[in-house]
Amino acid sequence: MIIDLRSDTITQPTTAMRDAMWSASLGDDVLGDDPTVNALEEKAASLFGKEAALFSASGTMTNQLAIRVHTQPGSDVVCDKLSHIYLYEGGGIMLNSFSSVKLLDGDRGRLSAEQVAEAISPDDIHATVTRLVSLENTMNKGGGCYYDFSEIQAIRQVCDENGIPLHLDGARLFNALVATGETPAQHGAVFDSISVCLSKGLGCPVGSLLLGSKDFIKQARRFRKVMGGGWRQAGFLAAAGMYALDNHVDRLADDHARALTIGEIVSRSPEIVDIYPIDTNIVIFQLPVTILATDYVRRLEMLRIRAIAFGKHLVRIVTHLDFTDDHLAEFEKRFQRM
Repeated sequence: MIIDLRSDTITQPTTAMRDAMWSASLGDDVLGDDPTVNALEEKAASLFGKEAALFSASGTMTNQLAIRVHTQPGSDVVCDKLSHIYLYEGGGIMLNSFSSVKLLDGDRGRLSAEQVAEAISPDDIHATVTRLVSLENTMNKGGGCYYDFSEIQAIRQVCDENGIPLHLDGARLFNALVATGETPAQHGAVFDSISVCLSKGLGCPVGSLLLGSKDFIKQARRFRKVMGGGWRQAGFLAAAGMYALDNHVDRLADDHARALTIGEIVSRSPEIVDIYPIDTNIVIFQLPVTILATDYVRRLEMLRIRAIAFGKHLVRIVTHLDFTDDHLAEFEKRFQRM
């Protein structure tokens, strides 16, 4: 048995999810008549209190679509230096939107209202024009940490005072919601646009949702087509999303509990220098300078445990739908052999 903890993207659809996919009603999404896609978009928009939603292939696509709609060439996006939109989307801000970035050094990737206010460009022809502020919740590179909602509200106020939209890369937003008890509608009320991934914690095979106003989504749909993101009988995939929203949200608490246990197991190793605080389903631990993360990951692989090198001396482990208590017990046995 391989224990795969590289990411929560590696999950397989459950039997019930496959049944929902197989029985989905289908149409042509580019033509706007796939009933299951339409139902998913309506369900998600209603959940977050938004006017509309757009079902797309990935979180990278929904983030990049949002940036493309919100910005203009020559503008800048304020975000943390650890943001997924900056580090892991292939330079899309520059390539797709011809925009620059203002990289801030937040608390494990979380920005403060004061930092955002100071980063907004002055009204000066020598400067870029700040067109967007983007937050990430939970923060992948920060070990799955989440924002204090009052800080998000304070950042929202700064954006309002400066006429700048606020975007959320909410790839793992449902992890944050389960951990805090906050609601989708609360977040929908403070962000102009939200990207939510269905293929991470919620266990779908493919897909993310972009949420916003009707006009915003209309523009995003056009750019999605330009990017080659229009698809046809996508209802098969949308049905998985419908099932996940109905059945896979509350169970994220199980992933969080297992991540905490993994942290306890890992902490017993004399080779581990430090472990990031574990807030949701991501465990990041630091190795001494004498051990490369790539070498450590190879050692884990020999024990049939899969993880990811997350820096020169950092290793990331992510719990997920397919990682059970039985896997956790087996992980402990094998890790002790390290």
